[in-house]
Amino acid sequence: MKGAQLTENKWVQFLFTCMFAIIGGAVFQLIHIPLPWLLGSMVFVLIGSKLFTQIKPYWPGMLRNTGMGIIGYTIGLSFTLSTLKEIGKQLPSMVLLTVLLLLFTLLITFFVSKLSGISFPTALIGSIPGGLSQMIPLAEEIKGVDLTVVTFLQVSRLMMIIFCVPLLIFSPLMTGLGNPSLSASTHPASVSWAGLFPNILLFIVVCTLLALLAKKINFPTAFLLGPMIGTIALNIAGFHGPDLPTVLMNGTQLMLGGYIGLLLKPESLKNAVKISATAVLSGIVLILCALALSVLLTIMHPVSFVTAFLSLSPGGMDQMAIIAKEVHGDLSILICYQLFRALFISVAVPPLLKAAFKKYEKWKSAAN
Repeated sequence: MKGAQLTENKWVQFLFTCMFAIIGGAVFQLIHIPLPWLLGSMVFVLIGSKLFTQIKPYWPGMLRNTGMGIIGYTIGLSFTLSTLKEIGKQLPSMVLLTVLLLLFTLLITFFVSKLSGISFPTALIGSIPGGLSQMIPLAEEIKGVDLTVVTFLQVSRLMMIIFCVPLLIFSPLMTGLGNPSLSASTHPASVSWAGLFPNILLFIVVCTLLALLAKKINFPTAFLLGPMIGTIALNIAGFHGPDLPTVLMNGTQLMLGGYIGLLLKPESLKNAVKISATAVLSGIVLILCALALSVLLTIMHPVSFVTAFLSLSPGGMDQMAIIAKEVHGDLSILICYQLFRALFISVAVPPLLKAAFKKYEKWKSAAN
C-alpha cells in the first residue's frame, strides 16, 4: 500500500487517533487529573490532530455510541421505584430551574453579542446549554445565523465545561460541600469480568434494541436514553444488572473523550481568538449560574451540592453522568434534571426561537 493510500485508510487514521487518546489517558492518570481517560484522551486527541496533519484523525461514531450506551446502562442501575417517586415530586423544580438557566443564558448572550460583535441570533443559538445536536439543525433553518460560529461556540463551551467541572468538583473549594475525595471515587476493585455473566447478556440485548429504536424515532441522545430506559425496566421487573469493572468504565471515558477531542475545528473560523474568548466567557458565566442555582436546589430538596451542581451543569448528560459516577452523586436525580432540560430544549426552544427571530427580523427591517 502506498504512503498516500496508507494515510487515507480509516484503520490507520483510527489507530493514529487512538494512540493519542490512550497516551493522554495514561498521562493524566499518572499526574492524578480527575477523570483521566475522559479529559486526557480529549486533550491529547485535540492536540495531536492539530500538530500532525499528515494523517487525518478519525474516531468511529460507533465507539462514541457504545460509550453512551454503557453510561446509559450504569445510570439505569441507579433507578428504583422510590427514586422515580422522588423525581415526580421534583418536577416543578425541574421546570423552574431549567427556565431560570435559559433566562440566564439569554441575558449572558445579550452582553456577549455586544462585546464580541457576533449577531444576537448566532450568539444565542451557540450559547444554549447542552443543546448541540438540537441547535445545529436549527441554525441551518434561521436566516443570518453563522453555522460555523454556532458549532464552534457550542463545542468549545462544552469542552471547557467538561474539563473545568471535574476540576472544580475535586477542588478544595468543594471540600466542605459534601464532595468525596478523589481516592474515594474509584470503582470497586472486587468487580470482575466473570461476575458479569450471564445476567449482562440480557441487558446487552435489551439495551441495544432500545438504543436502535430510540434512534429510529429521533429521540434525543438515543444511545444514552435507550439503554437507560431498558435497564430501568429490567431493574423494576426484578432482573439484577451487574456493576462494570473499572477497566471497562475507563474505556468508556476514552470512547467519549476521543470523539469530543475531534469536534473542535478553530481553523474554520475567521476570528478564532475573539470567538474563543467569547466561548470561554459564556462558559464561565454559565458555570457560575449553575453554581448559584445549585444552592437553590439544595434548599428546595434534600440533595447534596455536588449532585445539584452536576444536575444543573450546562454540559452533556453523558459527561456529567461519568463525573457523578466517580463522586458517588445521585445519578437518578442528575439524569432527570439533565434529561428534562434536553427534552425542553428539543421540544420547546426551537419553535420559540424561530418565532422570536421572525419578529426580530421584522422589527429590524421596520427600524431600517
